[in-house]
Amino acid sequence: MDIKPINFQAPTEEAPIFLLPVKTRVFAERAERFNTLAKGHTLEDWLRFLGRLSAAQHAALQALPALPLPDASALELAQQHGMPPLNAASQLRPAVWRDVLKQIASKLEADAPETARAMLQSLRDTPAAALEKLADDLLKGNPDPRDAAELTIVAAALQVVWTALAAQLSSAALQQLDTHGVCPCCGSLPVGSIVRLSPAVNNLRYLHCALCNTEWNMTRAVCSACDTDQSVAYQQLEGVEGEAVKTPGAMRAETCDSCKSYLKIAYQDKDPQVDPVADDLATLALDMLMDEAGYSRSGPNLLLIGGAG
Repeated sequence: MDIKPINFQAPTEEAPIFLLPVKTRVFAERAERFNTLAKGHTLEDWLRFLGRLSAAQHAALQALPALPLPDASALELAQQHGMPPLNAASQLRPAVWRDVLKQIASKLEADAPETARAMLQSLRDTPAAALEKLADDLLKGNPDPRDAAELTIVAAALQVVWTALAAQLSSAALQQLDTHGVCPCCGSLPVGSIVRLSPAVNNLRYLHCALCNTEWNMTRAVCSACDTDQSVAYQQLEGVEGEAVKTPGAMRAETCDSCKSYLKIAYQDKDPQVDPVADDLATLALDMLMDEAGYSRSGPNLLLIGGAG
């Protein structure tokens, strides 16, 4: 793998620090991206399933009524103590997430193979307490690999609810946290980062939350895990037989030799439709290369159990 320097130019006008998710677009665009990436890919069936899953998330999000946000005093307290206002680790989960899970599972059943259909049916019948345990294990970073299939659907439902909450929030409720590598909205780790192309944020890098799809600005060429700029390098797939790397360079691994971690970074100037979640899962060969080189992933993709390491 060649290490290639990345050149960039600072924007001439002030750009937003935070980008909250747009509920009418985030999952719909991701579904479309999964379907594009699936064509000719060795993991085509899996990526197409994830496209259907994202489409089901979009439908569930559009049907979801407005959810109650923390009250003004709770938001002010979060500001005073430098905490995320929708902290997934401490906030009581809206019970509606289980209804979202059942809606997603039902949506997927029609096109699912027999074994997957049985899992989806079983998941819809799982008692609330067992579902809450699966959610706890996932959000606390202790998922059981034996529950990998079920946890993908659990994660999808949780993403819908936290994305709905984040989309209702004002960016004024957010602030830069002392721990820069966690989401300022919900406190989760980033799935990756993206260098955006639109005029207001041209050439700026934003970390993308694995749970609520909020993005927050971070200086480029700085490790998102340990904050150093001394040992950062970039690796990419030039093309892997059967991997269908359509736009080499659109997704790279940002490695840090100080903490031996990596996280992927997407470039819209290479492919305007690149998505931090979908393109991450379509470039698992890059994760394998990073693992072989001795780097550990610093943030999870919640749709792939084990994707954080």
